[in-house]
Amino acid sequence: MQQQSPAKNCYYIVYLYMIGLFLGILAVNVGYDTWIKDGSLLGTEMIIRLKNSIPDSAGLLTYILRHRLSTVCILGILATTMIGLPAVCGYVCYIGLSAGCLLSVAVIRYGIRGLFLMAAGILPQGILLIPGYMALFVWAVGVNRMLYARGAYREYGLMPGRQVYLKKGMQIAAIVVVVIMGCMLESYVNPKMLHFALKIF
Repeated sequence: MQQQSPAKNCYYIVYLYMIGLFLGILAVNVGYDTWIKDGSLLGTEMIIRLKNSIPDSAGLLTYILRHRLSTVCILGILATTMIGLPAVCGYVCYIGLSAGCLLSVAVIRYGIRGLFLMAAGILPQGILLIPGYMALFVWAVGVNRMLYARGAYREYGLMPGRQVYLKKGMQIAAIVVVVIMGCMLESYVNPKMLHFALKIF
């Protein structure tokens, strides 16, 4: 009884992300007038607002936790349904697309400073959130394959046992803890790093 290995699932997730990233970069370069000339994303006005903003860390934490944990819950629930695999793949591509668009706009507008801005925007929370989300995607794909892939259990007339469900439950609990810790860094540490990086603008 062979199941898709987590390493192979991880490879597929990275592959989908890179496709989305490439499409995002392509979209910005093809639609230059829309994104750069006429667009306000990461424009001067937006940078000024970021410089002058002093976010309330507690309020920011509440907002980010609600957003991040809702994503974990939705993907976790969808993973147990027939549409779980397409949903995860689509979300990964969407994240890559968004990252590609932001990165392209930042680099086109500000050059090397744009790269520093993007780095400041994802650090230090990215140290936890990136592997946390990667683990979530791999977990969701694994659960979906376990429940619906013919070659995993169905082919042998077997169903996952209590130990398998317990293991999956402990995994998602660990992922939630990592995401919460990442949200705390994003709320209390990242704003300071972002303001420091904005001094070069």
